[in-house]
Amino acid sequence: MPPRPGLTTAKVVDAALELVDEQGVEGLTLAAVAARTGVATPSLYKHVANLQTLRGHVGVRVLEDMTDWFTKAVLGLSGDEAVAALMHAYRAYAAEHPNRYGAVPMDPLHDELQKAAGTKLIEVMLATLRSYGLEGSDAIHATRRLRVIVHGFASIESGGGFGLPEGLDDTYDQLVRMYLTDLRGQS
Repeated sequence: MPPRPGLTTAKVVDAALELVDEQGVEGLTLAAVAARTGVATPSLYKHVANLQTLRGHVGVRVLEDMTDWFTKAVLGLSGDEAVAALMHAYRAYAAEHPNRYGAVPMDPLHDELQKAAGTKLIEVMLATLRSYGLEGSDAIHATRRLRVIVHGFASIESGGGFGLPEGLDDTYDQLVRMYLTDLRGQS
């Protein structure tokens, strides 16, 4: 197969994201990306070192996408209103892009490729919490609690793990209110 003119790392990552959206992280292989981009698998090595590196690039793109979503959700808001908007945007992202959300790296801050994108996402979360006067360790713990609540709920929800008849939106709103009460108690 002749090299495809104009193929770039960004286009390889675009193709990888399309595959993740369609098939989940499990469907992401170099062979599938090569087929999608119209090149032989060895041609991808000009753009990514291996599958792990490609997954790292996908993780960066998803983190950047989430950062944009969260930023738009909280822009111009503060306090409880901003935190609630962030939590709802987080859940909505996971619901709208379940396969892509599955590609979110668990610990991007300790990966050189993903560190900058992970830091930006965390900065949005920390900025959203700033009006509560939390600093240092308190701010980090509050950010972790937020992530645990939203990620846990979104993961169980996307996996179909809530089988009881009560409305999921009601349960989630209760979690948001519980978290906000906790934040106000720390201020």
